[in-house]
Amino acid sequence: MITAHLVEDVRRAELAAMARLPPGTLMQRAAAALDVACAQALRDATGGIVGRAVVVLVGSGDNGGDALFAAGRLARRGAAVTALSTAERVHDEGARAARRAGVRLRAWRAGDEDVCAAADLLIDGIAGIGGRGGLRPPFEGLVALDGPVVVAVDIPSGLDADSGTVTGEVMAADLTVTFGTAKPAHLLGPAAGLCGRLLVVDIGLSDLPAPAVERVEPADVAARWRRARPTDDKYSRGVVGVVAGGPDYTGAAVLAVEAAVRAGAGMVRYLGPEHPTEIVRQRRPEAVVGAGRVQAWVLGPGVSPDDPAQQRIREALASGEPAVVDAGALADLPDALGPQHVLTPHAGELARLLGAWRADVEADPLRHARRLHERTGATVLVKGSVTTVVGDRVLTAAAAPDWLSTAGAGDVLAGILGAALAGRPGGDPAQTAADAAVLHGWAATLASAGGPLSALDVADAVPAALTSLPGWDVRA
Repeated sequence: MITAHLVEDVRRAELAAMARLPPGTLMQRAAAALDVACAQALRDATGGIVGRAVVVLVGSGDNGGDALFAAGRLARRGAAVTALSTAERVHDEGARAARRAGVRLRAWRAGDEDVCAAADLLIDGIAGIGGRGGLRPPFEGLVALDGPVVVAVDIPSGLDADSGTVTGEVMAADLTVTFGTAKPAHLLGPAAGLCGRLLVVDIGLSDLPAPAVERVEPADVAARWRRARPTDDKYSRGVVGVVAGGPDYTGAAVLAVEAAVRAGAGMVRYLGPEHPTEIVRQRRPEAVVGAGRVQAWVLGPGVSPDDPAQQRIREALASGEPAVVDAGALADLPDALGPQHVLTPHAGELARLLGAWRADVEADPLRHARRLHERTGATVLVKGSVTTVVGDRVLTAAAAPDWLSTAGAGDVLAGILGAALAGRPGGDPAQTAADAAVLHGWAATLASAGGPLSALDVADAVPAALTSLPGWDVRA
């Protein structure tokens, strides 16, 4: 798990650490880690460090000090380092250390965008975790840079560290090196997309409260996903009931059933119209057609709002069993749901449920997911390039390739999540939902191999994706 904390909590933890450590320890730890990360980025991009052009943008805060100390270390490695101050004053001790190491330090001046563009590596130390509102003149032109590898110190300048929103111009990073703990912007969409690869460096902060946001990683899923046991039967592994598909969307039934089977359900029961039933039987003869014992439901993929299946959906929700509430099942939600009901809207569906604009939901999915969670009592999973899950905690997942934006992908996620809910009776629904989203993305990565894929490809890849998760042990 990657944990993220609010700026106020980080500041308190830093003060506590500084009270027990020699002066300057935290900054030196941060600078050392930043130096190592930048050196590796230079090697990866150019094959070496000596003689490579590095430009460091230096603000007035502590992250500017981190950048200056790291600049001196890179200069001692043989890089040609220029530091451009973007504020009237910079960190005095960091400036002296940088100059002693041979760094050319001067104030920003007109035309320095070209200096930045010509660099092999650009270190963004303009604004730290206290900044917000986007880059201000004359630095907003830096967002259009094309050329150097960009490394952000703590957070890309222009982002609000406590939020996933993007309210102005931001210099997107290829790598963000943050200290002590991640910040919410690193893990929430759409801001996370501007942070590039995230490196969280331990600098000795030990007085942090519960995280504001957590990112579920593939290794976490490997540790938690339910394995079959010698004493299992099909019921103990979990029975998934699927209400999906209709005259217009027969494929949704096949994809949801296929994914539930592939993700480890002991049995899948399908309840749907005659035509999808025939196709489901042909594709998955082990699926049982008709009512019976169910431990978790998948409700709504491919079901129209006026479909007779809506009655089955209402009955399933009233049963109190865990349920994935997707697509057509979102059209007529009961007044009261529970955390075991996982609503899985995309941004457009969430906007319709809340009477909001889709663009507003895309700009701040967490805020809108919280609104729906508070209104319904259900766990809410908002699909997107960063999947956001809100229940008794906030979790995100971002293990999927861009190619996953394809028809039917949501039906596959619904099936995977249904199997996970059935196999974890009494488990944390938010955790289960985030785990399913990670496995879904991991299977898509495997199926894609860098190229286009179909939803059925993703479902087929689920067993291999499980066994390829970092840390997966078949004996666990």
